[in-house]
Amino acid sequence: MSLTLSAFIEQAIANPVLIIILLLVLGVTAISGVTDAPNAIATVVSTRCMPPNVAIAVAAVFNLVGLIGMTYISTAVAHTMFGMVNFGTDTHAALLAVLAGMVAAIAWGIFCWFMGIPASKSHMLIAGVTGGAIACSGIAGVVPAEWAKVIYGMVFSLVAGFVLGWAVVKIVEKLFARVSRAKANGFFTIFQDICAVCLSFLHGAQDGQKFMSIALLGIALSFGNTEPSADGFPLWLMIICSLAISAGTAIGGKRIIKNVAMDMVSLSKYQGASANISTVTTLLVSSLTGMPVSTSHCSTSAIMGVGAAKNPKNVNWSTAKSMVFAWILTFPCCGLIGFVLSKIFIMLF
Repeated sequence: MSLTLSAFIEQAIANPVLIIILLLVLGVTAISGVTDAPNAIATVVSTRCMPPNVAIAVAAVFNLVGLIGMTYISTAVAHTMFGMVNFGTDTHAALLAVLAGMVAAIAWGIFCWFMGIPASKSHMLIAGVTGGAIACSGIAGVVPAEWAKVIYGMVFSLVAGFVLGWAVVKIVEKLFARVSRAKANGFFTIFQDICAVCLSFLHGAQDGQKFMSIALLGIALSFGNTEPSADGFPLWLMIICSLAISAGTAIGGKRIIKNVAMDMVSLSKYQGASANISTVTTLLVSSLTGMPVSTSHCSTSAIMGVGAAKNPKNVNWSTAKSMVFAWILTFPCCGLIGFVLSKIFIMLF
């Protein structure tokens, strides 16, 4: 399968569904940049370690760098996205099912936004594509060994983020107990700025690679291949997806950046740094082990852990309940939409 840009254009002209899939992928990737990327740097803004405009610029640049950079380092998340579903041997039906999965993810995302449900776009994408695979191959459309990594990722992002947040802030408090507040704040301001770069990089690595893998899956199916290689991401695809996520962050991020930290618990600089260390660790481990996770959920869990270490009563525990509620709703509902749309698309086209 040739993955040059010219070969893609030639194939897209012959198979217009491929163009639609790519446009939907770029749209969802840009929306991720608008909504999720700012949450990754919310603590550095809420603790006044970095001005909002500077933080947004940092997020935009390093989302781009993260998507491209991590793809050269590890494609473990992409391997999970490819391996968790089996569309069968009918590549035309599979291509329509991928399209249906993307439409389902977007439709469910609009519904969740309207209803105020904090659902992850990554989970919507996984659910929609899985519903499409089941429409093509029945229950065999789900590959348990790989799909389990999605479950592991959900549990890991919540538990590890919380536990690490609680443990790290306790360690930091002991290490800096005799350091003056002025010196500590100066150190943690610089440290959080570094963490903002790392978090932006890892958000691009996680979310960008998930969305980009669906684009590559569509390309592979259009060429008649049922098993795309995650090692075959062409540079042109990486560039346009990274530009989409960065553009979304730069254009809409300032309106969204408000609020993960301040909504749950007020953080000091050392607490913000502790939360960031925990989020960076959680995202890095997830990316290297192939667990697709939500950046916002990782960040939220870490902040809750830090807040609980200070005083559990100060934490808005309803946030965790909302995340779990979103998980319970998203997978069956979005998966069902993907299944139904796939059946309709295959019947009509």
